[in-house]
Amino acid sequence: HELRRLPEAHRESAKRRKIEQWLDSGMGCCALRHPEVARYVQNSFLHFHGERYHLHAWRVMPNHVHVLIEPLMDLALIVQGWKSFTSRWVLRNSGALGLQVPLSGKLWMREYWDRYIRDEDHYRKVVDYIHQNPVSAGLCANPEAWPWSSVVGGVPGSAVPGSAGVPAGNAL
Repeated sequence: HELRRLPEAHRESAKRRKIEQWLDSGMGCCALRHPEVARYVQNSFLHFHGERYHLHAWRVMPNHVHVLIEPLMDLALIVQGWKSFTSRWVLRNSGALGLQVPLSGKLWMREYWDRYIRDEDHYRKVVDYIHQNPVSAGLCANPEAWPWSSVVGGVPGSAVPGSAGVPAGNAL
């Protein structure tokens, strides 16, 4: 109802902001909060770094992830691979880990959001957003305190403040 009251041109961005608020407030099953699940998801991002994509920055949050990559193949195939690989493992280990996965048995939403990185300034803002996400969500005091990220577990070529490289292509 709130969105219908807005001019149509503003609805999509307002919807996105609202969903981000819900995610940051911890809505959903938050299976990614479990350290073994977060580690598994993080390792799935690292696995094909340099082969299917160049991984620049990432963050595994309790109920969503942020990943900044330069794809070397179709982005939809990359994302589908991550989701399929991680959800099979999580669902297989859900009982042993005591997870509250929804009755639908689906760990991930079907959709994902991607953005094209326009320039170096945009790149730095996206990296900062990814790294600051648990701080702005009230989960920790500084980016280094949240263990499942490029801040803590960086890879060669990963984003750091002041990085000069700007990836081409889509970002997720």
